[in-house]
Amino acid sequence: MQPIAASEQASALKRAYGNKSEVVVAANIRQCRDTGRHEEADAWMAVRRALRQRSGASES
Repeated sequence: MQPIAASEQASALKRAYGNKSEVVVAANIRQCRDTGRHEEADAWMAVRRALRQRSGASES
């Protein structure tokens, strides 16, 4: 996923889910990994990074 697309997706999720947006993203990452859709999981991980950058949270 392109950085701009990840940032736009992160913005949309933040508007829709507020503080729970990272929980939604984590669930999507887990579901993708569990079903073997690793490229899609990587895209969701880019969205998670964009969310964390927006909130100023450090990555673990």
